[in-house]
Amino acid sequence: MRSDLRLGPLLGSGRTADVYALDEPEDGTWVLRRYRDGYGDAPAEAAVMEYVRGHGYPVPRVRPTHKRTDLMMERLSGPTMLQAFGDGLIDPRDAGATLARLLRDLHALPPRLSTDPTVRVLHLDLHPDNVMLTPAGPRVIDWANSEEGPPGLDWGMSAVILAQVAVGDDPLAEPARAILAALLDGNERAVTDEGLADARRRRAANVTMTTREVELLGDAEELIRTLLS
Repeated sequence: MRSDLRLGPLLGSGRTADVYALDEPEDGTWVLRRYRDGYGDAPAEAAVMEYVRGHGYPVPRVRPTHKRTDLMMERLSGPTMLQAFGDGLIDPRDAGATLARLLRDLHALPPRLSTDPTVRVLHLDLHPDNVMLTPAGPRVIDWANSEEGPPGLDWGMSAVILAQVAVGDDPLAEPARAILAALLDGNERAVTDEGLADARRRRAANVTMTTREVELLGDAEELIRTLLS
């Protein structure tokens, strides 16, 4: 356990956490993800990441700390998929196909805890801002929502997240629709009615959602079903 971490500059902030560089003279390849306002269970998140990494899934290395809110993680080189798209380094179809491959590869792993053969490790927040495009290939970050359950829920969650952007007035609405279409292309059987309905319920109950984002859920589900038909 580390209790002497020295925080460097703030590298980025999300809805529930901040990421800091670490002042580690002997090893400058680590960052600290620190959750705010009672969010996060860093030891549980680290356990899932180490498990899937042990099975060859592309995630950063992690180290334990002394706080439930703190996850010490390998510092990755490269943009997020969202940043790469904005910079013209990846097109929507490639982005959607990469997300689909990452979901399929994750669901090919055996569950960590469950003995139910239909259950798999789920990320439940896999979208372009949680995939980093490193020189060694894509790496999946932010496993705070991870659970074990039916793969259809994971597909439904990624689809709903993209569809909420696609049906809104965000400048990324059009590319989000193209990414969503590519995610679903050829994977129709992976998206189940139960998984899609559960994903919508979970997004509606998510306290980080704005009122407007919740209002878009009906249109988002309709878009997904249209693309699947």
